[in-house]
Amino acid sequence: MFTDNRHPEKGIMSAILGAVSVGALVAAVVFTYRDGGQAQIRYAAAALVAAIFSVVGLILGIMSRFERDIFKLFPNLGIILNLLSIIFVVFILVLGLT
Repeated sequence: MFTDNRHPEKGIMSAILGAVSVGALVAAVVFTYRDGGQAQIRYAAAALVAAIFSVVGLILGIMSRFERDIFKLFPNLGIILNLLSIIFVVFILVLGLT
C-alpha cells in the first residue's frame, strides 16, 4: 500500500462506540426476555448509556467522514452501527408506548 491515507482516530472511536451500544442494547433485550418481559432498572440504564454512546459515536463518525486523506472503513462502520443503535432505541421506546 503506497498511500498517505490513514485510519482516523475519531472513526475508530465511532465504530467502537457503535459496537458497544449495539451489544449493550442486544444484551438488555435478551436479559429482559429471560426475566419474562420485566425490565429491571439496570437494563434501562444500560439502554440509556447505549443511546448516549450512539449519539456521540454518530457525531464522531460524521466528523471523521469529512476529514481528508483517510480510509473510510471505520467512519462508515461507525455511522452504520450508531444509526442502527439509535433506530433500535426508538423502536424500543415506541413499543413501550403502545
